[in-house]
Amino acid sequence: MSAQATISKLNDLLRQTFITGQVVMTAGIASLPDHVQQDIITKVRAFDDFSEDNDPYGEHDFGAFDQDGAGKIFWKIDYYNLTKTGGSENPDDPKQTCRVLTIMLAEEY
Repeated sequence: MSAQATISKLNDLLRQTFITGQVVMTAGIASLPDHVQQDIITKVRAFDDFSEDNDPYGEHDFGAFDQDGAGKIFWKIDYYNLTKTGGSENPDDPKQTCRVLTIMLAEEY
């Protein structure tokens, strides 16, 4: 399996299950009513609208969608070393990478 395919698979696992990494919601997301937050989480987990425009490297590391009552939502996966003091040198190796999924209002980006 190519590095790109491995990264995509690892990113999908984190996004769909919220395991194998860390999930962070920004203050803007946290300030929304619980039912809106839950709807956003459901949409992030189910997201599959990847294209050349939003996923040029085929890593499934970014998505955007509109949310009633909140506007545009972004989610993004970043790759850090295990101490989170810098970027991962090998994001296709889960033993060397901490994935962080951030869910945010577009205006917070």
